[in-house]
Amino acid sequence: MFTGLIEDLGSVDFLQRGARQCSLTVATGLPTKELQKGESIAVNGVCLTVTRFGDGRFTADVSPETLEITTLGKLQRGSRVNLERALRLSDRLGGHLVTGHVDSLAHIVERSRDANAWRFHFQLDNPTVAALLVAKGSVAVDGISLTVNTVSGRAFSVAIIPHTLEATTLVDRQVGEVVNIETDLIGKYVARLLKADNQAEKTGITTDILAKHGFL
Repeated sequence: MFTGLIEDLGSVDFLQRGARQCSLTVATGLPTKELQKGESIAVNGVCLTVTRFGDGRFTADVSPETLEITTLGKLQRGSRVNLERALRLSDRLGGHLVTGHVDSLAHIVERSRDANAWRFHFQLDNPTVAALLVAKGSVAVDGISLTVNTVSGRAFSVAIIPHTLEATTLVDRQVGEVVNIETDLIGKYVARLLKADNQAEKTGITTDILAKHGFL
């Protein structure tokens, strides 16, 4: 579990691709001596498992599915990436709950200056994900916890303050580029519960019936 608050801008040091697998080594300013084998690190919003570490670098294996549904397969040597270590229970939750599981890719369709901030507009590749976005709700873009400004169809926008722009890969992102999107975890559960309620109504299953048979 993560918060979407980026701890470091790393860079891809080595990317070994095979027919069905990939090994990613990232150079980082994070204290690699504190890492442990098997712990999780979010790389551009994708939860990866550390397999090796030391000397300012860590390595993680990337599964074929992850390569297919995220932007990690497009990384090249020297590419900058957002990094965040897993949340500890004693940490402050400054962003929002982020799992590191990508729901959709999105294209940047507009980037414009808005007073002291920058406004980014995105178009989701997966149209069903749009229903999980609400204005003033949370979204993770390449692992960055952001507040949704507007939602219209498959499109949504966010405003980026100068600190967030400079401290993340958004400073490099241009129109046409692709980013990883993870919607708010709470919204997913609400959508799932509403779907279950609708299904229960169709089948005639009610809370009274469940209580009668000892399920409640």
